[in-house]
Amino acid sequence: MSPRAGSTGPQSPASPATLAFVESPVQLLNVLEWAHAHALRAAALRITGETSGPPGPELGAGRPGGIGRFGRSGRPDTSGDAETTEAGSGLTLVVLSPTDPMTRGQLRRMAELARDEGYEVRWEEARGGASAPFHTVGGLAPLLRRARRIVMGDPFSRYVQLLLTITRARDLVVVDDGTATMEFVSQLARGERLVRWHRRGGRLGARDLLFAPVSARARRRLTPGTGRRVEVFSSMPITETPDGVDITANDFAWTRARFGPPRITKGADLVGTSLVETGVVDPDRYLEAVKGLVGTYGATRYFAHRRESPEKLHRLAVETGLEIVRPDLPLELIARRGPIGRTILSFPSTVVHTLPLALAGTEVKVAVFDIDPSWLTANASPRAQGFLSGVTDTARDVHRLSAVTTAT
Repeated sequence: MSPRAGSTGPQSPASPATLAFVESPVQLLNVLEWAHAHALRAAALRITGETSGPPGPELGAGRPGGIGRFGRSGRPDTSGDAETTEAGSGLTLVVLSPTDPMTRGQLRRMAELARDEGYEVRWEEARGGASAPFHTVGGLAPLLRRARRIVMGDPFSRYVQLLLTITRARDLVVVDDGTATMEFVSQLARGERLVRWHRRGGRLGARDLLFAPVSARARRRLTPGTGRRVEVFSSMPITETPDGVDITANDFAWTRARFGPPRITKGADLVGTSLVETGVVDPDRYLEAVKGLVGTYGATRYFAHRRESPEKLHRLAVETGLEIVRPDLPLELIARRGPIGRTILSFPSTVVHTLPLALAGTEVKVAVFDIDPSWLTANASPRAQGFLSGVTDTARDVHRLSAVTTAT
């Protein structure tokens, strides 16, 4: 392990051809999905004598068709360990670790999966004090300058935007960071500055103004040009495609190959959201909606979002009787491993797009419940309702719930 960063996995003396930056568990999952798809695509192109850009994960990284360390049932599997040492030699994952304990815990588990797939994982305590950013950027600068491809999970991240100003890579890949990917692509297509959807409409703060030149430069780097390729690897519906950007579909093939099929229970499970924590939805109205879903559909378990507050979750448990489950992995993996309810209820969020793909071939039904405009707080972005409706409207293979009995 690096004394500063706490790296996991073997440290290769050679510079990686591909460097991936992640700040959340789902970003790391989607990098693994991209690596799996890239390896298969590269192998197919080699058969035809074509190329697919800089070297990346080789076929065998992640052992396509195998069962991985946690197996189809989620149990450890050690078969084939000898082949993982060099399998992912073309890719290094860099975790820019947040401070939130739940997120860190899920990232640690995802880092284990990535290492077991043969990839090098470098853990950076990127927010561990005032001097942490300087140590992180300084330590990564040599790798950034030599990397030929950069994969990122959050182009809105100031950290990632700063790192983009250092790299000379001509091949940039953006993997899903939830529904924010839809907004990123739309803003890039319209030539707008990069701003998260729930913050749009407000004034720029002092830190925003100070960072504006860096953000503008990162946005230019993410715009395709001569000798510069940009790919978006996404399971989200992309309605506005920027000129020159390659859109590649993420169908969660790696997840389906490594896990499941799950054992399906008779009941319904409810997926939580952090819309209260981000100031978009009123907490009392959210509680009323959850009570209504429990009463109408008989949900018994509540899969908490990693950013939901303990206070809110305690209140939900006491007032609804739901069993609160705090997953240690992204929900796509939890659901695929099982057991999972025959019906999964969700508010507008990433999972209404990803779970039908991860659970393809099973009998699980995903149902989405709209956010009523009256639930929004006074501080919610003017675009909040339209964006959330768009998330639901564009979801495929889900059942839409337009009304629910509210508990009284």
